[in-house]
Amino acid sequence: MLEISKIDVYYGDLQALWDVSLTLGDGEIVALIGSNGAGKSTTLRTVSGLLKPRSGSINYNGIRLDKLPAHSIVELGISMVPEGRRLFPEMSVLENLEVGAFFSQARKAKDKTINQVYQIFPVLKDRASQTAGTLSGGEQQMLAIGRALMSQPKLLLLDEMSLGLAPLLVHSLSQVIRQISKSGVTIFLAEQNVRMALALADRGYIMENGRIVDQGEAKLLLRSDHVKRAYLALLGEGD
Repeated sequence: MLEISKIDVYYGDLQALWDVSLTLGDGEIVALIGSNGAGKSTTLRTVSGLLKPRSGSINYNGIRLDKLPAHSIVELGISMVPEGRRLFPEMSVLENLEVGAFFSQARKAKDKTINQVYQIFPVLKDRASQTAGTLSGGEQQMLAIGRALMSQPKLLLLDEMSLGLAPLLVHSLSQVIRQISKSGVTIFLAEQNVRMALALADRGYIMENGRIVDQGEAKLLLRSDHVKRAYLALLGEGD
């Protein structure tokens, strides 16, 4: 489905990604894990068209994404939940959801898709007329995911879904992501929460300093000495 091949990405003159390559197959949940500043968000922003690689390529079902503007990438079936949610705080929950259905095909199915989002997140239906800025952090994350689903994506990019949320809520959102995956949506998850991400994913990639340093089945990575020493030990989980 998605093939990232040897991309180098810069912010001005500052290089953020070096020779990054990875793949996602249809229906997979793939985790990109690493510490803050490792380049995970940059990778997702590049897939979504917000950044352009200086070299390398990104192919989605045979189409070169790195040659397309961001809005065209959404129309192909790729949607992103950004780090920090990036909601419109003065707009209502319903209005935020409607923004997610901005292109013509999604607009035609808007009412049906909103009902599907309400089935996944019933609290959003209860809060439909409430302004997004007054929601709790967990409810805002639900709304951000719901807004991304409004474009009816085939590939969902999730950037730091668990950031700032209580463990119980993170567990609940993980179950929702599994549900979304089972509906046929491929998931690309960038996360600092290594244990959660690898428990959720089929496969994983480890990113450090803008480079992929390891990859493999998620359950094997979770047991690897590298992950235990570099990430889980920081949480007192290395033994």
